[in-house]
This record gives sequence, structure tokens and C-alpha cells, in this order.
Amino acid sequence: MYRIGQLAKQANVTPDTIRFYEKQQMMGHEIRTQGGFRLYSDNDLQRLRFIRYGRELGFSLESIRDLLSIRIDPEHHTCEESKAIVASRLAEVESKIAELQHMQRSLQRLAETCCGDKHSTACCSILEALETGETPRKETCCHSHE
Repeated sequence: MYRIGQLAKQANVTPDTIRFYEKQQMMGHEIRTQGGFRLYSDNDLQRLRFIRYGRELGFSLESIRDLLSIRIDPEHHTCEESKAIVASRLAEVESKIAELQHMQRSLQRLAETCCGDKHSTACCSILEALETGETPRKETCCHSHE
């Protein structure tokens, strides 16, 4: 059995994180010492690690609850349910990656069009592009200073 601090250390979280998951009804604390300290079992540690890893993968608390429910009651669930939850998260991640790649390309274009000289920013291609929302042109930045 573990006290909350010991459990937190074993799972690499803080005691406040454990209390948060308890308030979210994702973990319980059924057992207490005579002094009123919460005691946790190896099953609690396993559940906490499950939740923590799910959070590391970016699952919402609701999705983790669903996955925990599937894990706790395997007789009434299918792998199809677990896979659907993971597939949904994967689609979110892939969408975010596409968004970040678009952002990366846009930032690269901004960086490539600016000469980076120490002249006044009155004709800076980065600022011009941000202001107009148009693709930056190197001539805006450097043409009159070459």
C-alpha cells in the first residue's frame, strides 16, 4: 500500500494531480489509515499510470474515462471501441501536424524574404506581409537597400 506522496512518486506525478483525478472520479481512495491518510494499492498505481500515459498522448479526460471503462469491464466492450477512440485522437494529431506544417512553410517564406539588415523597418517584408496578409516579397525589404 502507498500513501499519496509515495504513489505520486511511483507514477511521476504530484499529489495534487492524484487529488484532481479523484475529483474527476477517475480514481478512488477507498482505504484510509486509522490516522485518516489515504492508502493506495498497486491497482491504483496501474490506473494512475494509465491515466498519465493517456494524458501524455493528448487524450481528453473524457476519452481516458472511456478507455478506463473499457479496461475495467472488458466483458462488455470490444477492441473496436478502443480503436475508435485512438483513431479519433490520431486524426486530431494528424490535423494538427498539417496545420503546423502549413505554419512552418509560411514562417519560412517570411524569414526568407527579409534581408535581415539593420536598416529601418519602414519597408520590412515581414511586417508588410503581416499587415496585408499577402505572400511576402523580398523586393519590399531589400530592393532599395542593395
